[in-house]
Order: sequence, then C-alpha cells, then structure tokens
Amino acid sequence: MKYFRFLGFPFAILYGFVTAMRNYMYDKGWLKSTEYEIPVICVGNLSVGGTGKSPMISYLVTLLKDEYKVAVLSRGYKRKTRGYLEVKVDHTAREVGDEPLQFKQNFSNITVAVCADRRTGIEKLKSKADLILLDDAFQHRKVKAKVNILLTPWDDLYIDDYLLPMGMLREPITGVARADIVVVTKCPDGFPYAKQQEIQLRLNLKPHQKLYFSKVAYDNMIYGKSENLTLKYLIDKPFTLVTGIANPEPLVEYLKKHGYRFTHEKYPDHHDFTDSDINKLSKQEIILTTEKDYMRLQPHIDKFALYYLPIKTIILNEQHSYFKERIEKALQ
Repeated sequence: MKYFRFLGFPFAILYGFVTAMRNYMYDKGWLKSTEYEIPVICVGNLSVGGTGKSPMISYLVTLLKDEYKVAVLSRGYKRKTRGYLEVKVDHTAREVGDEPLQFKQNFSNITVAVCADRRTGIEKLKSKADLILLDDAFQHRKVKAKVNILLTPWDDLYIDDYLLPMGMLREPITGVARADIVVVTKCPDGFPYAKQQEIQLRLNLKPHQKLYFSKVAYDNMIYGKSENLTLKYLIDKPFTLVTGIANPEPLVEYLKKHGYRFTHEKYPDHHDFTDSDINKLSKQEIILTTEKDYMRLQPHIDKFALYYLPIKTIILNEQHSYFKERIEKALQ
C-alpha cells in the first residue's frame, strides 16, 4: 500500500501546482479575500479527515460565549438542503449536517448556520453576533479571518503527509504560514514533554505563530433519548459500537483499555446510513455511538438503548488560560 500511493505522484504534482498558484494569487491580492469588521475565527486543517475540528469549535464556544455573542458557520457537509439556513434544534442531520446540528443542540442559545458560500453566510450572520466561528474553512481563501487555527493530530502530522491523491493533504504544507495558532490534537494521556518538544522542533513554526497541544477527554456519562447513564453501566454488558467518523481508533482503544466488551460496526466518515444499515443496527440490543453519529442515527432508530458518548478538547500543560488570552489578543 505504501508503494501503491506513489502511482499518484504525477497527479499530486499537478494538484500541488494548482493549489499553490491559487494561494499565490490570494497572497498577491489578485484574487479577492474579504475581511470583515466582525471578528472571524477560522478552524481548519491541511488534510482531509478527522483532526478534531468539531471538539475545537465546541471548546471555543465554551471559551468565548460568556463574553461574546458567538455564531458558528459551517458548510453543512452532506446535507440535503441548499443555500443559507439557520439551524434549529428540531432540524435533522440530513437537513443541516450532523456537526452543525450537534453544535446547536449543545449550545441552543447561540446562532448556528450552514452555507457553502462563507461570505454569504457571514453577511447574514454579522447582525446577529459579534464573533463568528468558521468550521473547516482554512482553504476558504475568499474570507480573511481575524484568527486562523490549524489542527494536526500528533500521530499524523501534516509534515509527514503527502498531497492528494498520494496522501491526504489538501494543499502544500507551506499553507501553514497562514495559521496564527497551531494545535497538535488527540495527544494521549501522559503525553511526554520530550515528545512535545520534538514535535515543536519538527514543525518549526514562525516566531509569531503559537503552538499548543490538546487531548480528547471522554465523558463519564452516556446520553440517550430518554435517559442518561454512567458509562460504567456498560462495563458488564456486551454492546455494539457504531462509528461513522474519520478515525475511530482512539475511541476503540479507550473502551478496550477500560475493559468494555463490544463489537464494532465501522462506517466511513459522515456516512449516510441506508435503510439496510438501519435495519441491521435496529436488531442490536445496546448501541453506543459518537455524538456526531447519534445526530444521524437517532431519528431513524426507534430504540431505547441507543446512546452516545460525548468528548471534549482539553489544552495540555495548563495552557488553557494562555490559549484564551492569545485568542482575545488577536481579536483586539
């Protein structure tokens, strides 16, 4: 498989040239990038796949919602609707996308909207908020964000990857120069400081760029339509783990490490569950899934024992307050 990827080398060269030229034209001002009076924070990555953008958006909402009137703007990946749409708690994932629906249900007091054209979305939102979070928009150069936050997993750093189709990079790694903050995500518990220093040296960021490390923390509760239970409720009960995310391995390893017994039904990221899938899963006695997958499954599975396990982002090395200060300084 490692050698098979090199068959895509000519296409990666072409893809890299096209994306590099596009970035160059934006950098030179030949293509217009709109800056807004309302502060815009962009969260994204260089690669395709899960780097922890949704937990980071939720972390930022929690961090800023008491001091700012926050709105979240997403493209609403795989939704069946078009144009600008404000997300309501009673929408379905098929109407607005699983992640925007998750944001709205977790933070019902903020405005969440979906729009593929981020400039149109910002224009409609700027009268309803005084700060906008852009989800997965690092390559959306038509908008010039006040703060760009770039995410990269500790075990799959962008510097170790290749351009599409050889690898998973959406653009050349020189694009990291646009980031104000880089967060190395999904670090394991007890992540050695020596390893963090090694990564810092390898990334070799510019002096003005700040580097942080984060991990995913799992809730000790599981949540269903009509009841919430402690995760330990499942310790002696075989269940089915259902995932439709880019990288479910950390969750799988976490559950195995703590002694849970389960079978794993693994689907692609943002999987649109078919009638056949739903029929198969409905026969399982107990289902545990991710919060994002729950948004897509719950409307179609009339089952009491369907639960999700929430996660959240934690900044390591007691850098939480410094991270917030860095954001607020940039916003000023």
